[in-house]
Amino acid sequence: MKNKSIKNYHDLVNVFNDYFINVTNTYQEKDRNTNIQALSNLYSVFNTPYLRLNLAPVNAKEMKNIIRNLKWKNSFGYDEVPLKILKISSPYIISLLIYLCNKSITSGIFPMRLKFSQVVPVYKKGDKHELSNYRPISLLTSFSKIFEKVIYNRLYEHVTCHKVLIKEQYGFISNYSMENAIFHLTNNTLNALENSSWAVYFVIYLRPLIMLIMTFC
Repeated sequence: MKNKSIKNYHDLVNVFNDYFINVTNTYQEKDRNTNIQALSNLYSVFNTPYLRLNLAPVNAKEMKNIIRNLKWKNSFGYDEVPLKILKISSPYIISLLIYLCNKSITSGIFPMRLKFSQVVPVYKKGDKHELSNYRPISLLTSFSKIFEKVIYNRLYEHVTCHKVLIKEQYGFISNYSMENAIFHLTNNTLNALENSSWAVYFVIYLRPLIMLIMTFC
């Protein structure tokens, strides 16, 4: 960093922490007016509220399925409880997990301690001595994954039943992937060429946006 080598572990952690916290400030200041315009546009488009979200209580069957689908990993967050240990001990704590999840749903409060994560800088490419070539990865606690999956199931059911998402949404949707998007793009292009029509696409470089999302996650 600035032609200076840092060997002290504590100092290195602070340098990475300061970089990841402040890396998005440049983009935020530059796009502050644009962000305001974008929000105004969203308010004008979505002026009609969607149907009320139904947050049904968690039952034992759903909780067992959530825990069963967790991967057998030894990774863990700041609490040092691996997913593997959580899965093994699930028969003894499942009732407590159901109670806590339902309490979170009824109160509308996500447990504060489950919001904490252990941030690890992961090298991507380029010079290993440059901070900009690292990305922050957040290691969440094993228990937070259960809470998040509970809310995800209800949100996914809501957007699916009420068709909130457009059909061109391929990312983060079950049974869809980027391969479907590529097939759709290729198929539309070939059809346009066969019909002597135009095929126009906009390619947006989103690395700053990805950095912004990853930093605040």
